[in-house]
Amino acid sequence: MDYKYTSRSENDTLELAQNIESEKFPNMVICLYGELGSGKTLFVKGFAGALGIDETITSPTFNIVKEYNMGELPLYHMDVYRLEDQKDNIGLTDYFTSGGVTMIEWADMIENELPEERLDIYFYVKDENTRTIVLKPYGKIYEDICNAVL
Repeated sequence: MDYKYTSRSENDTLELAQNIESEKFPNMVICLYGELGSGKTLFVKGFAGALGIDETITSPTFNIVKEYNMGELPLYHMDVYRLEDQKDNIGLTDYFTSGGVTMIEWADMIENELPEERLDIYFYVKDENTRTIVLKPYGKIYEDICNAVL
């Protein structure tokens, strides 16, 4: 089952991220999909802030992975857009079981590497301020999270 949320502002998107963060657990994987400027990195910022990370969150486009270890759990923020053929060589899947929360922008680029249980979040731009955000849980724990926050 898909869960739909309408964000009418950046604050709405941040609040959704904070609510999902309140349900966090070790080895949580969240995959983020959407065009440039749709709110993926903003969502990560909201999640990271609620996790207790006070560093500036930016998209790790050229780093592939940024690790933040100062919050309640480690946060592994990935942007795999430019990864192409190197995905097998850098151990991305090791992050999924390393005890932190992994958030992946452009997750469709590593679709075959993703764990079966995860939360996919799709961002659709309606206008300058409005986004339709669709959450698609894979696994009972992610379904429970969606039911708890929406």
